[in-house]
Amino acid sequence: MQIDLKKEIQAISEETIATRRDIHAHPELGFQEFRTAQIVEDTLKELGLRVRRCAGTGVIGVLEGGKPGKTVMLRADMDALPVNEENDLPFRSQNPGVMHACGHDCHVAIQLAVAKILAPHKDEIEGTVVFLFQPNEEVLGAPMMIEDGALTDPRPDAIFGMHVWAPQPLGTVAITAGPIFASSYYFKVTIHGKSTHGCSPSSGVSPIEAGRHVLNAICSMQTMEFGTIEEPTLITVGSIHAGDYMNIIPDTLTMEGSIRCMHENEKAVHARFTELVKAVAAAYRCECDVEINFGNSLLSNDPELTEMVKGILAESDSIKAVTDQGIREMGGDDFAEFLREGNIPGCYCLVGFGNHENGTDWPHHSKEFMVDEAVLDINVELQVRLVLRYLGMM
Repeated sequence: MQIDLKKEIQAISEETIATRRDIHAHPELGFQEFRTAQIVEDTLKELGLRVRRCAGTGVIGVLEGGKPGKTVMLRADMDALPVNEENDLPFRSQNPGVMHACGHDCHVAIQLAVAKILAPHKDEIEGTVVFLFQPNEEVLGAPMMIEDGALTDPRPDAIFGMHVWAPQPLGTVAITAGPIFASSYYFKVTIHGKSTHGCSPSSGVSPIEAGRHVLNAICSMQTMEFGTIEEPTLITVGSIHAGDYMNIIPDTLTMEGSIRCMHENEKAVHARFTELVKAVAAAYRCECDVEINFGNSLLSNDPELTEMVKGILAESDSIKAVTDQGIREMGGDDFAEFLREGNIPGCYCLVGFGNHENGTDWPHHSKEFMVDEAVLDINVELQVRLVLRYLGMM
């Protein structure tokens, strides 16, 4: 396949930036990405791709090459966050209380640019490229796309995802084989006591007293019972509520939080958590209900595909460094569901853009989050190279 990749990327670079800025200025929350999805659908149809909607605001574009071969899927998430932007930019969010504070606007623009570069070479492509634009990544939109047939017609042989990443400097890529993002589950513990006046605590049963000891037990569990290296486990309590008045011991206390595991032994963690919480509550004469709800699966990179991506990174003069150390995140990404539910190999990497001097090192999901747009062309190049290498054309 004859392609001057650098030249073609440069030819649409301003267009890629303009697309990103337009989407950034009009952020939409999960499953409300109506404007964004329409932009994506219209662009893919103009390029001649076979396009369909999936799970409402999800969009899938299929580029069928002129020659037989494998099928590769690229995934980009589209949703914004309920954050009020505080950046002073000409393209700052025009929707109060909603902001692209994670970089998904970049992902959409990047993937559209990849489609724009590959579509004119359709007859030369050996295989099929599927462009999946996903809604609601922040609150688990992948399963709904899967239920609506996202992994069929055609079924991909491999799936790739990338995330622009503030913690890494511009020109660096973080990638590792095996686990990279933790599984996440969300719990709600309800401790039932017996209400009484604060002046006669022995006449009732305090769920607050029980909750205090439950909280200590949870902290001890994650530090003493699971290895920080072999089985990294993080349990965070983010919400505790009990009582309505200062001198009345309440009937109930609720405690909510998350359980994150960077290993496959999550069921054992959940079982032990439930056992421990109920036992401690019982020791303080309280009954206890425990709910544990699914958030996202462990995201684990296929070793062979990871090595392939590393090889592409090593050949690119746009990449200054590649790291596989200290990059595993206890956060989650529902990209994992496409791999797990479909039993399809995949690879996910983090492409850096952070630079303290130009203010692009703010944490993801913060109101000051800002992207160095030089990362756009870098990502476009990597994704095109990745597609061509996987299909055996580079």
